[in-house]
Amino acid sequence: MVSRSYSNLLELASVDSPTFGRGEYPLGRGEKRFPRVKTVVGVLSELDDENNHSVSSDAPSSISQERIIIVGNQLPLRAHRRPDGGGWYFSWDEDSLLLQLKDGLGEDMEVVYVGCLKEEIDLSEQDSVAQTLLETFKCVPAFIPPDLLSRFYHGFCKQHLWPLFHYMLPLSPDLGGRFDRSLWQAYVSVNKIFADKVMEVISPDDDFVWIHDYHLFVLPTFLRKRFNRAKLGFFLHSPFPSSEIYRTLPVRDEILRALLNSDLIGFHTFDYARHFLSCCSRMLGLSYQSKRGYIGLEYYGRTVSIKILPVGIHMGQLQSVMNLSETALKVAELKDRFAGQTVMLGVDDMDIFKGISLKLLAMEQLLIQHPEKRGKVVLVQIANPARGRGKDVQEVRSETSSTVQRINQVFGRPGYKPVILIDSPLQFYERIAYYVIAECCLVTAVRDGMNLIPYEYIVSRQGNRSLDKALGFNSSLPKKSMLVLSEFIGCSPSLSGAVRVNPWNIDSVAEAMDSALTTPENEKQLRHEKHYTYVSTHDVAYWAHSFMQDLERACRDHVSRRCWGIGFGLGFRVIALDPSFRKLSVEHIVSAYKRTRNRAILLDFDGPMRMQSSWSASPHTEAVRILNSLCKDTKNVVFLVSGKDRAQLTEWFSSCENLGMAAEHGYFVRENNDAEWETCKPLSNFEWKQIAEPVMQLYMETTDGSYIEAKESALVWHYEYADRDFGSCQAKELLDHLESVLGNEPVSVKSGEYIVEVKPQGVNKGQVAERLLDKMQKKAMQPDFVLCIGDDRSDEDMFEVIMSARSGPSLSPVAEVFACTVGRKPSKATYYVEDTSEILRMLQGLAFASEQASKNAALPSAKPPIISRE
Repeated sequence: MVSRSYSNLLELASVDSPTFGRGEYPLGRGEKRFPRVKTVVGVLSELDDENNHSVSSDAPSSISQERIIIVGNQLPLRAHRRPDGGGWYFSWDEDSLLLQLKDGLGEDMEVVYVGCLKEEIDLSEQDSVAQTLLETFKCVPAFIPPDLLSRFYHGFCKQHLWPLFHYMLPLSPDLGGRFDRSLWQAYVSVNKIFADKVMEVISPDDDFVWIHDYHLFVLPTFLRKRFNRAKLGFFLHSPFPSSEIYRTLPVRDEILRALLNSDLIGFHTFDYARHFLSCCSRMLGLSYQSKRGYIGLEYYGRTVSIKILPVGIHMGQLQSVMNLSETALKVAELKDRFAGQTVMLGVDDMDIFKGISLKLLAMEQLLIQHPEKRGKVVLVQIANPARGRGKDVQEVRSETSSTVQRINQVFGRPGYKPVILIDSPLQFYERIAYYVIAECCLVTAVRDGMNLIPYEYIVSRQGNRSLDKALGFNSSLPKKSMLVLSEFIGCSPSLSGAVRVNPWNIDSVAEAMDSALTTPENEKQLRHEKHYTYVSTHDVAYWAHSFMQDLERACRDHVSRRCWGIGFGLGFRVIALDPSFRKLSVEHIVSAYKRTRNRAILLDFDGPMRMQSSWSASPHTEAVRILNSLCKDTKNVVFLVSGKDRAQLTEWFSSCENLGMAAEHGYFVRENNDAEWETCKPLSNFEWKQIAEPVMQLYMETTDGSYIEAKESALVWHYEYADRDFGSCQAKELLDHLESVLGNEPVSVKSGEYIVEVKPQGVNKGQVAERLLDKMQKKAMQPDFVLCIGDDRSDEDMFEVIMSARSGPSLSPVAEVFACTVGRKPSKATYYVEDTSEILRMLQGLAFASEQASKNAALPSAKPPIISRE
């Protein structure tokens, strides 16, 4: 059986493993084999492992050192086949973000990587490769069959997720492709393989898991299902689209719920986080709160934290390449090549979202509008190889080449080409050299998650002594740089000194290019200084350290929570509750009910007693019968509490003669059918309605789907049928508006679930509970059994009164108190039931106990039989 502890797994490997460092390590055919576990071939159903029981944790690891498991699509390694074909050798990929972020985790943090290798490893070599990577690099490779990998990466990731998250809808088969369920199944299968690999090495009570990017959206669900208290962080490196775009995805709910199984979800910008929160609100009905600078989503008793922080660059790696002699030589070469010309630079991947053609058209427009710049200004466009493949990549490459050719033919002359296209791979030091000589960097992507090119450009322009010497620049003088950035890229908000443009507006981009070239020198210096200060202090180490701090904070209360796993497939989620919160069993409460004599029963009508499957607000017929049966028991005092008006309650429950009722959340109270309705306080002056109603009317007219409910004692503005985001925004405005105009009135203004309510001060359901207990005490009927059932926020007042009464004189010292809410959620109640059907079953059990007791009491007492002693 596979060990769930990483320390145990290491015992399977060689004890004399090389030191964990950055370098190259060979692997030959003679290496000893590593046991391969859970290698999955083919497609798994998303409902796989339904019969596996989720657990909170395994036995804690004996290792005390903190450890983090970093999971990404690809391991931060380079794999090379040995020249003789006798095996593989591996080295760290210094350009990988997953490797660079280690600098922010601290030296005492052990790091384990889980991901795929970029090279395909033969099945016969996988065991030995896995063993070497674990021993040498602390990397756990996920070997994906080539066909499955293609459908996962080039299929679902690149054909569906990547275009959609960059705002391209599949309006035709040529635009991203229509949704293919088989590709989704491949995506789920690969995520399941990744989950199995993480499970091989995780110590769930101790380890943190940090998952990266859209390739692994559903991985948190698989891990949370196996380990309810796993410490999971997720960071999305791409944009998150607006809800109008995201909602077109057929598996939208599955992905949202999977992400919400994380403890912390990170985004580069507030826009991306805002879109995610809007999707959660519109599609799952979840709302978020901001408290002391932290944004959190309440999800089944768990708080899912939201982190907004753009990633940075690795300053050390960049500066080390800047210090190379090759870099200075290349800078000197480029300086001579472009002598007398001003260089503008673009560095982009060759894909449809980078806006290369828009940049070229803007350059063309600049040369048309400013003939004096011909022969003096050069645009160098470095086109990196595309990460994806397909028809769109070929079209971008063809369009770019033809546009460059046209511009050079029209505006070029001997010794001068206005646009230089470099579409062959460059070494990193060569790219830095282009940064150093460029007066302006242009990024015109139509959509990009982050884009670190501007950051690299700024640091390169800061230079060093050797580069300054190559440029013939005085090192003591201030440095300068200019940026023209698309407003649709993630780094744009953090670089406030850049000239921001709409890349679709060619004229605007051309004007920005001209402005960047003609900006005064001192302003260029100020902008550069501001940018360099930000980039150098917000590097990748800062980003990783900040994310880990928030992940530790988000997971701080895991140990103190009770967790349950519910749901099937990708709808699985964990409910986290206070340890004292437990399910109320019918047997337990019926047993207590039978042995008590003075019972107080408080029932909320608005949720628990209504027909849930009907649009009608009327009570369930079975519920009315049960109430009648409970009211006939002389040991019971039964009160129904509702937000409905008294006329409606009178009509619905006229058959329940001994039923006490509280209407409009306790403003009107009646002890039984024969009694008159009373008010909980002296009759109020309702002149405030003349002020509040016109204000509510204004918001009703401007919020489609909202309506006003006018009660005798209150006014309620409802917006459950309005647009979620707009309704919530309007509710906040209405709340502020009403509080300002009703500040001197004896009313309270409160917001609830899709409502804003104005009612007299001091009116709540808790008063009904106090009144009932006081009245029973005065009649010398101290309750020894109290049942209080509710399902929403307004019922929390009743729970609070009931729970606090246990230590007071209004209850019997041996009273059994059952404060019960509907659904597993944070509450002041100590018990819960799953749904309203369980309430009916429980009340049926109580009613049956009363009926049986009544029948037994009506039977004549039987004389004991005479036993003959003969």
